[in-house]
Amino acid sequence: MNTIQTDIEVTVKHVIEINNLKKSFGTQLVLKDVSLKLLNGENLVVLGKSGTGKSVLIKCIVRLLNPDGGTIQVLGENISTLNSDRLGELRQKIGFLFQSGALYDSMTVKENLEFPLRRIRKNLTEKEISEKIIDVLENVGLADALNKMPSQLSGGMRKRISLARTIVVDPMIMLYDEPTTGLDPVTSDEISGLINDVQKRYKTSSIIITHDIECARNTANRIVMLKDGEVYQVGSLEEFEKSSDPIIQSFFK
Repeated sequence: MNTIQTDIEVTVKHVIEINNLKKSFGTQLVLKDVSLKLLNGENLVVLGKSGTGKSVLIKCIVRLLNPDGGTIQVLGENISTLNSDRLGELRQKIGFLFQSGALYDSMTVKENLEFPLRRIRKNLTEKEISEKIIDVLENVGLADALNKMPSQLSGGMRKRISLARTIVVDPMIMLYDEPTTGLDPVTSDEISGLINDVQKRYKTSSIIITHDIECARNTANRIVMLKDGEVYQVGSLEEFEKSSDPIIQSFFK
């Protein structure tokens, strides 16, 4: 991890701080007044039913969507005030695992991983690029998939490769959008385990968007529940599991 990243980690307790976030699409108010904080080094699970604004939230964090109100501080910077160059620099510190995986189907696994490295880590030699790719593939258990095409991979393998492509550039922050959607229970548990491995190995701070309660149980240091575009409850897994609130119980029963 480079010096700039270390300095940021020391000085910024809240890696992401969101206050009074609002987002609408036409007349549909998706995020009403969302405030939350991602602490340095934690896995924060954002839990809620489909349509509660979870994915919209993390797209606002990287300014794939522009919020209608409120503020988002990422590593101490207000993202709404950044010009395109500075926003691009900040995004290089953020890994985004899309729900679909978003691999390039015309590229091999190796080429998929090379692509962000060549764009972001321009100082690396060819040997260092190759070593980095092998290292992350070994970390996700797919070193033998180096020369395969995405079409040759199962859904779980594609998710692993997508995760490898995300972590290959050493992000400080990870944003996971429904990482276990469409996967069988065994593969879902494996992906949840990888999320924890990434947290420990790469010292990441992560937001995990999910409606999968087992993924939440396996990965969360803290949980934020959204309901109808608002923060409904914040707490530890233990607090959620012991809650007598019928809405919370409907998830954790």
